[in-house]
Amino acid sequence: MTIHLEKDLEHLKKEILAMGAVVEQMLNKAISSFVRRRADQAEEVLGEDDVIDRKENEIEEECLRMLALQQPVASDLRFIITVMKVNNDLERMADVAASIASRAKYLATHDPIKLPVDFTKMVEKVQGMVHQSLDALVNMDVVTARKILQQDDDVDQMNRSMYASLEELMIKDSQIIKRAMNALSVSRNLERIADLATNIAEDIIFMVEGHIVRHRYE
Repeated sequence: MTIHLEKDLEHLKKEILAMGAVVEQMLNKAISSFVRRRADQAEEVLGEDDVIDRKENEIEEECLRMLALQQPVASDLRFIITVMKVNNDLERMADVAASIASRAKYLATHDPIKLPVDFTKMVEKVQGMVHQSLDALVNMDVVTARKILQQDDDVDQMNRSMYASLEELMIKDSQIIKRAMNALSVSRNLERIADLATNIAEDIIFMVEGHIVRHRYE
């Protein structure tokens, strides 16, 4: 590895980790806006999405430049490919966080509904998966990455339970249909966040071990 490539790789690692930290903060704020009924927090999240879009473009351009000019091989090549994948996953995560914020903003400005299922466990599980995926990326930790893969089914089941409960609630009371649909959208978006955290975990395993694990846990 040349000194120039080594410096570029280190800079790229710092950039993707910084982006991950911002996206995690954005997601936590979006969830807080939903749980605490804070329309002001939801607005903040919606205003941050464009920043992540620009950062994604910058990181992708840097990866493409390195591939073209440095011609990396083996583990260095896998690292750059992984950063490109994680970069895309983080941008999508930010988009989903913005969607949660949009739903939260609507719900915060309307009368609350009594949700038949506690969102707390699902929220904590998803936030934990995101945090673990970023920790695994920092430390290139495949053990933690594999633990994340095993948690995805739990979130899927929580989302199915939420759907069934809200569907029953809407049948009983047509007045709350729009609010319930927004709450259901939040649940579905949390499930999508868990899927993206799982993608990142799979990408980390590819980076460290050199083989693709995507879809093996489905």
